[in-house]
Amino acid sequence: MRDYTKFYINGSWVEPTANNTLAVENPATLEQCATIAIGNDSDVDTAVAAAKAAFETFSQTSVEERAALLDKIAEIYMARIGDIAEAIREEMGAPISLASTAQAYAGLAHITEAAKILRNFAFSEDLGAHRVVKEPIGVCGLITPWNWPMNQVTCKVAPALAVGCTMVLKPSEVAPLSSYIFTEIMHEAGVPAGVYNMVNGDGPGVGTALSKHPDVDMMSFTGSTRAGSLVAQNAAPTVKRVTQELGGKSPNIVLDDADLEAAVTRGVLHMYNNTGQSCNAPSRMLVPRGRLAEAEQIAAAVSETVVVGDTANKDTTMGPVVSKVQWDKIQGLIQKGIDEGAKLVCGGTGLPDGVDAGHYVRPTVFSEANNDMTISREEIFGPVLTMIPYDSEEEAIRIANDTPYGLAGYVQSGDMDHARAVAGKIRAGNIHINGASGGPDIPFGGYKQSGNGREWGAHGFTDYLEIKAIEGYTAA
Repeated sequence: MRDYTKFYINGSWVEPTANNTLAVENPATLEQCATIAIGNDSDVDTAVAAAKAAFETFSQTSVEERAALLDKIAEIYMARIGDIAEAIREEMGAPISLASTAQAYAGLAHITEAAKILRNFAFSEDLGAHRVVKEPIGVCGLITPWNWPMNQVTCKVAPALAVGCTMVLKPSEVAPLSSYIFTEIMHEAGVPAGVYNMVNGDGPGVGTALSKHPDVDMMSFTGSTRAGSLVAQNAAPTVKRVTQELGGKSPNIVLDDADLEAAVTRGVLHMYNNTGQSCNAPSRMLVPRGRLAEAEQIAAAVSETVVVGDTANKDTTMGPVVSKVQWDKIQGLIQKGIDEGAKLVCGGTGLPDGVDAGHYVRPTVFSEANNDMTISREEIFGPVLTMIPYDSEEEAIRIANDTPYGLAGYVQSGDMDHARAVAGKIRAGNIHINGASGGPDIPFGGYKQSGNGREWGAHGFTDYLEIKAIEGYTAA
């Protein structure tokens, strides 16, 4: 069992100020896999002070120095990618096939992309006799979730480091193991003392202290909309910048000219990826009413191909959800769908067949739903797909936008011009046509209650920069 009871502050592993610990559970086996320390205000004060002191010098380093540092981090990350994958499998139940590819490699992709962008990034421009410069914002508080742990840690840490910021990371206390390994990587890479700090803890203890801290210049948060709102409220008195990547209830519009089997198959498998625990999951599939019965049959057949079970087995395609809290929530929402009259195509409440332990959920598809049902409104964050029929394209677009969220949208069509036209009418930050998905250079973020700001690629640098106009700078 892993003993991760120290914090990383000012370039060293240090003891917490209080002896508070938390057991980390493997959601597939329900066994304890690690013990972590839980921090408090005092730990946050120490970490922020280290970051503030380090900012004076690190903010003045050259592009070449920071790019070389990112290269070194990427080199060591690659050498330990197997350790990271195993940690992700243990901490949040990702099947090893997913943990060792998409989950672990997402982190490497963000680091290498940041180094690439940095070498060509314009930190200044001249406008007539004046110069506009982009400078690092300062000390950044980074709060990351459990569902894509390395993706979310690195898409914050890498751009912050690239532009010259210093930081304090609070990874999710539910899935902190991979972040501990990542911190070992940062130390081995020679990140200067105080530039990167990590304090484990929960939201009320560490998250609130970071958000309120007067010496933290910006907060970058990924998680639920409810928690994101609290971060913003806590940050408001000090008028610090807050960026948020929050929840979603993304529509997947299957147009009448789509290849139905391909579109439904793609949508169902995408919904089940990562056990449905992705904020941009295509959880509402909008289908022409006349083709709904056929779509149900395809969805049920695809669901039968899902292999649920041992996360260490390379043939397993779906693991458990992350915790008993999540499992209970999902079970309640599945039952709510049944109670409100949606048609249960497959799945349902309880454990999957052949599974007698772990936080596993049956791959579930509802149909004949409407957009007022709870399963159409709330983010379930599990392997539950809701199919909603529509009678006209205008109605489909209206349903797609009838949500407080706006993170992603999906359009399936056999005509690209048709798909592009519909994509332009969906109010969301990322639209995917016929299953296309961008890389780490494409901006990621949402409209409405799905958050603000953008992560990934060059757009991800922006939130960590301040704009300064120096008037008369180039005057003779």
